[in-house]
Amino acid sequence: MMHSVETFEFTAELWEWDAQGGWFFVTLPPDLSEDVRFDAGPPRGFGSVRVEVTVGSTTWRTSVFPSNETGSFVLPVKKAVRRAEGIDAGDPVAVSLTLVDAAP
Repeated sequence: MMHSVETFEFTAELWEWDAQGGWFFVTLPPDLSEDVRFDAGPPRGFGSVRVEVTVGSTTWRTSVFPSNETGSFVLPVKKAVRRAEGIDAGDPVAVSLTLVDAAP
């Protein structure tokens, strides 16, 4: 029997990590993070979960990572996506996220 893959949709503010490197993230809402944690297969390195993400007209595969500070997952948003979609720190970002390795 095939497990149906759920797509999660949310809007969150894009923020820049204070450390070096210019990393930008959106934080998944806490309830959505719980769903991802429950529906994902076994965690990968650093507790990451592989996902396919769509922001605007851009779709890519990446991973979400658990944040010790918030207890939620954070989604890295690479420069090419930010440039293509015209988004910057502080902007609300509408995200569609699908788990790549959903639990059976």
